[in-house]
Amino acid sequence: MNFTASQIAELLHGSIDGDPESIVTDVSKIEEDKENTLTFLANPKYTKYIYTTKASVVIVNNDFVPEKEIKATLIKVPNAYQALATLLDMYEKSQPQKSGIEQPSFIDESATLGDFVYVGAFAYIGQNVKLGNNVKIYPQAYVGDNVNIKDNTVIYSGVKIYKGCKIGSDCIIHSGTVVGADGFGFVPDENNVYKKIAQVGNVIIEDEVEIGANTCIDRATMGSTILRKGAKIDNLIQIAHNVDVGEKTVMAAQTGIAGSTKIGKECMFGGQVGILGHITIADKVKVAAQSGVNRATKKGMVLIGSPAIDAMIHTKSFVLFKKLPEIYSKLNNMEKAVAKITKEE
Repeated sequence: MNFTASQIAELLHGSIDGDPESIVTDVSKIEEDKENTLTFLANPKYTKYIYTTKASVVIVNNDFVPEKEIKATLIKVPNAYQALATLLDMYEKSQPQKSGIEQPSFIDESATLGDFVYVGAFAYIGQNVKLGNNVKIYPQAYVGDNVNIKDNTVIYSGVKIYKGCKIGSDCIIHSGTVVGADGFGFVPDENNVYKKIAQVGNVIIEDEVEIGANTCIDRATMGSTILRKGAKIDNLIQIAHNVDVGEKTVMAAQTGIAGSTKIGKECMFGGQVGILGHITIADKVKVAAQSGVNRATKKGMVLIGSPAIDAMIHTKSFVLFKKLPEIYSKLNNMEKAVAKITKEE
């Protein structure tokens, strides 16, 4: 990586404030003292570092107005965070790309592979698998029978995709994730012995979905477990059988979604959120970390707590909760005073 500020500004359609010939050879965080690097300022909490950073170039929002002298060259754009993401994506795509079939690997003769496919060593491609153009299957991945993976999707090392699952285009599935394992379905008999219910459905992952490492997405009992277009799923998440995750919904690590729950579009779940089964979460609902949702929601709700309640009500309740010892002490003193008066009468 070796660029000038002017070259970067041209790529981002940004304006330059400073030396257009400033050289960038790497990227860094704004609080780090690394020379000849590119960094960015999007969060106001880090503003103080822009005056001391040794980075050569800083990407900032158009409305940023410095309060004192800045040594770095500034590139002003409408959204600094998005601009950095665009730049890093362009850089990543400029790197040499994997292609070809490494050995040893197994590809069933009935499988169909598109152009420029990469299959890493020790990967397994089952019967009637269909891989689109530019699909990348990294070493030690397992792609079961009748799986369909569309163009430009990346399956990293150690991913297991069970039979019959369908993966869209431009998806990324990170190492250790399991797609299509059996849903947790059992029924007790007259002796309370749990008998397994066959899970005969599949998992459908639509286009532009990214799934973090060591996440589990169970196949449906019947029909499909679905992650819809643009959903982003973090590491260590459990999505149970027959769950339907709406478009552009995002979930942070250790979230768990119980079976047959319907999640709307553009929802946001913090870390360790738990969602009860067989309920519907409406569009654009936000759930704070470690909350537990046990009932259906309305569109746009912001929820906190376990069981989760409206964020404003939770905030007011928490203020009272902190005062409970004080309130208890006052009540106790009042009871003693009343008892004393009653006794004297």
